[in-house]
Amino acid sequence: MTSRAVIRRGLRLVALVVAVVVVLTGVVAAAFRLQFTGEPAGWAKSTGNDAMWLGHMWVDGRRTEADVRELAVRLRATGIKDVYVHSGPFEMDGRLDPAKYPNAQNFVQWMKKYLPGVRVSAWLGQSVEDALDLDDPASRRNVLAGVAAVMRTGYDGIHYNFEPIGDGDTDFLVLLEETRKHTRLLSTSTPQIEPYPGMRLATRAVLTHDKYWSRGFFQEVVARVDQVAVMTYDSGLPLQSLYGGHVARQAELALELVPETKHVFVGAPAYHDHDVPWSDAAESVALAAEGAKLALSGHGPRERFGLALYVDFAATAEDWAEYRTRWLS
Repeated sequence: MTSRAVIRRGLRLVALVVAVVVVLTGVVAAAFRLQFTGEPAGWAKSTGNDAMWLGHMWVDGRRTEADVRELAVRLRATGIKDVYVHSGPFEMDGRLDPAKYPNAQNFVQWMKKYLPGVRVSAWLGQSVEDALDLDDPASRRNVLAGVAAVMRTGYDGIHYNFEPIGDGDTDFLVLLEETRKHTRLLSTSTPQIEPYPGMRLATRAVLTHDKYWSRGFFQEVVARVDQVAVMTYDSGLPLQSLYGGHVARQAELALELVPETKHVFVGAPAYHDHDVPWSDAAESVALAAEGAKLALSGHGPRERFGLALYVDFAATAEDWAEYRTRWLS
């Protein structure tokens, strides 16, 4: 075979691969768009079991009792019953320096005073990509020692956020099991669930890490915690209709896979500094709420289901208005 023939054959192969990718992308986009059709049921809205991530300033000394009192006024008018306050991160060897949360005890006491019905969890995590190694038993022991120490400040629970945790990571499952010794309330944020077969492996080939978890591994994690918050934001999708359908699909899968005895939260993007510029226009609290309502309508009433707003210090007046008008009412 001549060199020209080899080149032509190579070009045809590349063209075929590109064509297949384009077709599959179109199929997935159409599926997401179809998910975002129809009208949600009138009853599909907040049941008063929502959550919110709070920034580090609440426990590092920058916020006072007066600030917590003001926060309480806002949260009383919502369905938020769980807050995850950033109290880390862990060091690269898993240690958690108490100097990172010097005001945690005061914060928890103030929250109990002004919002006695809201659970307060320590939001802890770290990058596990060339950083903290959860496969290392010594690192996991350090993590657990830090968890035990931070729980002594009065927190109701622990909320983990390690990224990126790969599908099938058994050491993460071990960490969840061991954390149970130190807290009665355990929650974790999770990557998105594989929307359709083949998407996990395809995106992993491009990103070199798992963007999605398989349904089986997601259920393994759910079995070891009380609450999961699916991070439906940072989807990379360019259109509002696609993002809305993506949220509806994620919520649909979560409702199917999480038992009714456990809490499932749909992460809603109350922030405006996405990694890709079009996501600021495509993703919103309003669209996350609409997607969640569509999924809930198809599933049927579910008490322990809500939105989790990310994050308090970036949330705008518009984000709060969308939460009130599109999810609470």
